[in-house]
Amino acid sequence: MTDISTPAIRLTGLRKSFGAVDAVAGVDLAIADGEFFSMLGPSGSGKTTVLRMIAGFELPTAGTVELGGRDVTRLAPFERDVNTVFQDYALFPHMTVLENVEYGLKVRRVARRERRERAEQALASVRLEGFGGRRPAAMSGGQRQRVALARALVNRPKVLLLDEPLGALDLKLREQMQVELKAIQREVGITFVFVTHDQDEALTMSDRVAVFDAGRIAQVGTPEEVYERPRSSFVAGFVGTSNVFTGDVSRALFARDGVFSVRPEKIEISADTGAPGTVAEVVYAGAVTRYVVDLDAGSRAVVVSQNRHDGAPLAARGQRVHLTWHDEHIVEIPPVAKETAHA
Repeated sequence: MTDISTPAIRLTGLRKSFGAVDAVAGVDLAIADGEFFSMLGPSGSGKTTVLRMIAGFELPTAGTVELGGRDVTRLAPFERDVNTVFQDYALFPHMTVLENVEYGLKVRRVARRERRERAEQALASVRLEGFGGRRPAAMSGGQRQRVALARALVNRPKVLLLDEPLGALDLKLREQMQVELKAIQREVGITFVFVTHDQDEALTMSDRVAVFDAGRIAQVGTPEEVYERPRSSFVAGFVGTSNVFTGDVSRALFARDGVFSVRPEKIEISADTGAPGTVAEVVYAGAVTRYVVDLDAGSRAVVVSQNRHDGAPLAARGQRVHLTWHDEHIVEIPPVAKETAHA
């Protein structure tokens, strides 16, 4: 991964309390220059509050925020070399697209000719050449999202912060914009910090992901590391779907104590070999079918199977089956650590 000896962003001992509630309970994190970094977690996990402290919209209760090696903890938002894109886009409806993109440069008293050139370049970078004369109301949700992105990029920030910017889009458009955003970030080469509660979104776009839980970072790693080797039951359950086994069930299935995780797509259904159980539910989901199996060992497991050409399910509700998996797909989850995850 990119060298982070002088990172684009460094957070040290970052805390934020609202009265007796710790929204952020101690975060240490380094984000490399040019990295697409996602902060993933459920509502209330602290990810958006961390983003707001990086932007300067919130002041930390404790800890420091550094941008490019410079301590900006107490600086106002306009004194930081960052821009933020929000979910609602916040475009001016009475202005054209080009005027919206130029607005920040106009406030900074950039000469008209230069700001027009930079605004057109920014629109080109988000694939909106020729759209400058339109009003936001005449554009689709995805186009408006890209206008907001161009307006942030036109200032040439070192860091772009994105606060759930795709949340208002429908599924198909959101998936298209995930690909677009990653391509744009690669082309412009600046650091993107993306906040989301959508696991697929984070896994699709990110170089690295920080998974937030209760104001702390539960794990930081590449999408593959976070998905394939979760360090806690929370990460295993939140990033995708996972089967987590412990106690007597672990001893019955794996002949040892501990907490173990097996992803649903790693499990196969067999007629007569493996862990026995009864199919409780069969859910057809287009490309895959999801089977919920009540194991005789005393736990419930989810199995995901790619649908076959003939469309016939592997098992029916109420059918007795056996589940099998390869040893390399069993992930042992370490005991819960008290310390905050570092990156």
